[in-house]
Amino acid sequence: MSKIITTKGLIAFLTGIFLVLGFAGWSLAHTQETASQTVTIAPAPAKTSLAPITSKTNFRTIIATVARNSLPAVVHIDVTQQQEIRTPFMPFENDPFFHFFFNGPNNMPRKFRRELKGLGSGMIINADGYILTNNHVVAGATSMKVVLADGTQYPAKLIGTDPKTDLAVVKINAGRKLPHVTFGDSDKLAVGDWVVAIGDPRGLTQTVTQGIISAKHRRGILDPTSYEDYLQTDAAINPGNSGGPLLNLEGQVVGINSAIESTSGGFQGIGFAIPSDMAVHIANQLIAHGKVRRGWLGVSIKNITPSQARSSKIKFIKGALVVEVVKGSPADHAGMKKNDVVIAFQGHPIKTAIDLQNAVADAKIDHNAVITVMRNGKTKKLTVRISSQQEAIKRLAASAEERLGVTVRPLTTHEAEKYGQQKGTCVAIASIDPNGPMAHAGFEVNDIITAVNNVPVNGVQGFAEIVKSLRPGQNVVLSAIDHRTGQSGYVQLATR
Repeated sequence: MSKIITTKGLIAFLTGIFLVLGFAGWSLAHTQETASQTVTIAPAPAKTSLAPITSKTNFRTIIATVARNSLPAVVHIDVTQQQEIRTPFMPFENDPFFHFFFNGPNNMPRKFRRELKGLGSGMIINADGYILTNNHVVAGATSMKVVLADGTQYPAKLIGTDPKTDLAVVKINAGRKLPHVTFGDSDKLAVGDWVVAIGDPRGLTQTVTQGIISAKHRRGILDPTSYEDYLQTDAAINPGNSGGPLLNLEGQVVGINSAIESTSGGFQGIGFAIPSDMAVHIANQLIAHGKVRRGWLGVSIKNITPSQARSSKIKFIKGALVVEVVKGSPADHAGMKKNDVVIAFQGHPIKTAIDLQNAVADAKIDHNAVITVMRNGKTKKLTVRISSQQEAIKRLAASAEERLGVTVRPLTTHEAEKYGQQKGTCVAIASIDPNGPMAHAGFEVNDIITAVNNVPVNGVQGFAEIVKSLRPGQNVVLSAIDHRTGQSGYVQLATR
């Protein structure tokens, strides 16, 4: 079976194997530090890139030229993470057979700390020392060191991360202006275009490989709920390449190398890079705000099937089918209805549900957008005012408090490690109404909720959206973890 592997993950995983009998390495935790200044990153003007490709281009030396001009802006990132983990033999500490056969120590410590080291790549994106890399390279780091192409080293601080796109920005203070990359338009790439990858695979610094764009718009590679739109390439990418640039033959960054599909843990011809158009947008927000603000429409959507296309009187099987419209949401106010098929957003065609998700996420908050839908065989244009996801979470959270008598929060890095959960999936109880249904069922603050009616909880917004769909007096089964004992179980209760 093939596996999708982030290109830093293998090294971290092997470190964890040697330290603790197969415990996985890095979590997807993140911290944020608001940047003190805003730096705009934009696609490079033509005069700052290499000469355009023409019939007179010397293809024998062009890759060497791209490498020579780009290598000074590619960096090596060393990451250290401190973890506190539970002793793996804890379930057997009182088992006499365990002590007899394995001579297990008495009174073993319940927890111990370990230090994990990882490595990755990055690219300097402006002369002031801002560096773009992958979130999975720096997630959970307690310290970071950046090594420049000339061998000089600097401590780095985290400016912001965005796990949903697997991007992060860190900064170093070199006391001088630094060489930096320029960005090209990834949307103009064609399948078959030549590309060059640069990074530090397996710690081999300043490695250059070449290949082509194998495919575009690969989605659902790592996380179906994330904002993915990968470029696929056969340029050799291995563990340690994460965060390094994928460049066109004009020397412009068109992607950020992020993951591979592999049965061996090494490169097998299938690599994935985050397109530069998405990376520039995310990097700008991280530098300006330390976090990413995304637009919210207030609909549940899915890809349209042939039978649904026929029932909606659509001749082509493209678009995003509206499954549900959240009451009081921007979509509701704009007049969007269940079973509408969204075929365009701001004039750009919508072919899949992911297209619409990404378009809305990138839309300007508190600005109007025109959405084209098919309804009963007729085209209709709706004007919707895009809201923010943060505002949506607050609004949806009120439903959870009304129905179940709780407010929830994301898990901390420590909690995710302690309970063996992936950060961003489950939620913890932040406050509880002593007279509410969950309090009466025995829940307490800091208990963990993993699923509602067998539907896995996908963060605070996911939990709130599930709860909002519940009816008053409806019986609900919650999958939960007791924060005191770590034991998991199911609890049934009725909403109010």
